[in-house]
Amino acid sequence: MARERGKDDIAYAIIPFKLITWPIGVWPLQVYDIYSLLRCVLSTCCVSLVVILPSMELYMGCTDVGQKIDCLMLICCGILGVLKMTWFRVYPNSLIINYNSALNDYLTIENTKERDIMRRHAFIGRILCFSLLAGAYIGGLAYAIIPFVNYAKGNQINITNEDVILEYALPSRCALEYFNFPISMYKISCLIQMIVLILAPTTNFDNSNDALFLNIILHVCGQVNILRNRFIKFDVTSSRIDNRFNELIQRHRHVIMLARELADLISFVLLIELFIISILLCIMGFQLIFALKVHDTVMISRSSFILSVFLIQLTLYSFIGNYLKSEMEEIGHSIYQSVWYNFPRKLIKSVIFVLMQTQSPVALQAGNFIVINLSTYVTILKTSFSYLSLLRIMLGV
Repeated sequence: MARERGKDDIAYAIIPFKLITWPIGVWPLQVYDIYSLLRCVLSTCCVSLVVILPSMELYMGCTDVGQKIDCLMLICCGILGVLKMTWFRVYPNSLIINYNSALNDYLTIENTKERDIMRRHAFIGRILCFSLLAGAYIGGLAYAIIPFVNYAKGNQINITNEDVILEYALPSRCALEYFNFPISMYKISCLIQMIVLILAPTTNFDNSNDALFLNIILHVCGQVNILRNRFIKFDVTSSRIDNRFNELIQRHRHVIMLARELADLISFVLLIELFIISILLCIMGFQLIFALKVHDTVMISRSSFILSVFLIQLTLYSFIGNYLKSEMEEIGHSIYQSVWYNFPRKLIKSVIFVLMQTQSPVALQAGNFIVINLSTYVTILKTSFSYLSLLRIMLGV
């Protein structure tokens, strides 16, 4: 019966993430064969267009200021997308270990309250996944539909093809002209770019890669929460005290190992991501201020939406990183709340070692030196807005 409930919980907590990451070849529990590699390579090539075409537009110098900012934003997003996808593909062991452990947790757990804790963390993971992907897809569709709308307006007022400056979902007019791409295939090129922009959220900001990682981090946090409750409610009146307490210690070591694997995996990616997000907050913030000054409604809405996406991404990593660190630290408080003073003398040493371990908890770090928590989040916001204010004063906006 517990195994059947476990299968239902797996379907609830893990299957949605398989559905959105298997097509791009980064699902941890897939068969790593030539077909999964081809899916990953194809997705990487599609997202690479988000970097290549805007880069060519900037190099050729055929964009205005607003388009230059869009190009920079798309280039940064494309770089992050390619980095995350290749990183999770090249170094999948950490995710494989954690997701296999999660499957085992769902199949073996029998306590109803502990199952509710796991289910609650899985629910948070699903909400994050669906909401973030929805926001990213809405943004991608908004960029993709604009060229079709403008082209239809041009036809309605009978403007000839020679008079129309064609717009694309990705800034790529000069790049396509350089490759002698026929204007007669304008709609086909816009359709291809629309597909790329729809695929990009799946591999980049507020995306399936982030959702995949944050979901398993939340599962680890749930396991720490369960472990805390076991320490608090540890029964010293029953038999086999030594064996039962040692099982809890082994479980604690296992959870620390899982968290450390994830922290090591995401360290480099977070360093690049924090650097890029800090720059984009300044750039997009400046564009928003400029748009407010010239009363450009389209630019205001677009800049606000993009700023919101990056701030949400930064907020999620900061809050979940802070949650993981605090849960790891609370293990020590949980042991202190137990009846440790009634433990046999030889178990007191184990309690001391556990308390010492909680003094240096596992935490998400960018580059293994910047701890990702609420303090870091506030510092990044302060620094970004300080540079933004300086940039605004220098340019007299």
